[in-house]
Amino acid sequence: MDAIVKPFQRDDASVARPTQKEAEEAVRTLLRYIGDDPNREGLRDTPRRVVKSYAEIYGGYGHDPEEVLGRTFEEVAGYDDIVLVKDIPFFSHCEHHMVPIIGKAHVAYLPDGRVLGLSKIARTIDIFARRLQTQETMTAQIANAIDEILQPKGVAVLIEADHMCMAMRGVQKIGSSTMTTTFTGTFKHDPREQARFMSMMRGYHYPA
Repeated sequence: MDAIVKPFQRDDASVARPTQKEAEEAVRTLLRYIGDDPNREGLRDTPRRVVKSYAEIYGGYGHDPEEVLGRTFEEVAGYDDIVLVKDIPFFSHCEHHMVPIIGKAHVAYLPDGRVLGLSKIARTIDIFARRLQTQETMTAQIANAIDEILQPKGVAVLIEADHMCMAMRGVQKIGSSTMTTTFTGTFKHDPREQARFMSMMRGYHYPA
């Protein structure tokens, strides 16, 4: 018996979800559309495998960032300077062509009495990355989630990514990358804090 794939949860509860059988039939239709035979030996189990893999690849729809970011720590011995987690790898998929976006994220915040467990930042990135995305939207979503739930003095997010929709199709420019940023609070209003963030992210010392 085929394994049952756990349904995605969507922010929009009005979206009608097809059954697993319907989803597998849709994959078979796409296989026929590209000119292959879904009944040949190598493709017989492909629809089931694709639907199962989608539950993992797009698993971000089933998680709420508040559940990840809600637990914080207050015993920080008075620490109130930048907390930076950089070079966090992620993969996502472009909502326009459903092809991969591969990159890394750099996230910093200025605590206001509370700090996050460092793994929570990486998990938050995965929640938003494992959805159909644009890089601009994902950058803002990560910053806004941390800002709203943790309520620090400010949040800085920088994402660098390669888009396979540019490399595999269209202009086919391999090696081009895209950089996006979002700043909130102190990082948004104080250029010096932005400079400190960029300096720390690149591994340089920025004098006080």
